[in-house]
Amino acid sequence: MPTPASFSPPAVVSALRAAGCVFAEDEAELILATARTPEEAAAMVERRAAGLPLEQVLGWAEFHGLRVTVEPGVFVPRRRTEFLVDQALAAAPDATVVVDLCCGSGALGAALAAALDGVEVHAADIDPSAVRCARRNLAGFGGRAHRGDLYDALPAGLRGRVGVLTANVPYVPTAEVALLPAEARDHEPLVALDGGADGLDVLRRVAAGAPEWLAPGGCLLTETSERQAAAAAAAFTAAGLTTRLAVSDELHAHVVIGVRP
Repeated sequence: MPTPASFSPPAVVSALRAAGCVFAEDEAELILATARTPEEAAAMVERRAAGLPLEQVLGWAEFHGLRVTVEPGVFVPRRRTEFLVDQALAAAPDATVVVDLCCGSGALGAALAAALDGVEVHAADIDPSAVRCARRNLAGFGGRAHRGDLYDALPAGLRGRVGVLTANVPYVPTAEVALLPAEARDHEPLVALDGGADGLDVLRRVAAGAPEWLAPGGCLLTETSERQAAAAAAAFTAAGLTTRLAVSDELHAHVVIGVRP
């Protein structure tokens, strides 16, 4: 590991490559652009070499044109989830109230707030670290983040008013969590990954409660895997939502969309 005194782009690249980082050159560029001092850069390289997600090392992630703050121990927003944001904007371009359940860093709420002028944004998560992070990311948009279990966290006055309800729920089956990359398995909260026996426990709860909170014509959107998509869509339909599936082959993204009649 290079010392701060000997820090240089080639030294950073070499250290990252030795740690197994496939995109060492790109990561070195981001670290050196983010670090304010050689000492800070050295510490960031050390954390990355130890296996922390790059976004947690940098303290931010690029998401839907925004630089979203990502604090240690908080779920890192995936680029494929930008497809969910695009689907939400297409489905409800005039939404005035947005709720981001299972919000993690609040990336979805922030992206929607940036795209929808004057929208009222609320986010919620059961993890206090996520709520603190989401508050930082939503502050510039006047958004609010609440701690609690799904809808229990939300202000009662939102019932029947929500135009867009996003829920990037955990959907990894419990038995498969151990198969995730170490970056996720070891450094992201289990509550943001483990979706129960078939991965759909939280999704079913979100779907069942959505009609009470959505405005007429309001939509619920959630991400899932290809093999879970049919069962996820069935849960939306069972909740009384008009349901369809949107797929991006390029991003390997599957988004279930349900509209309250």
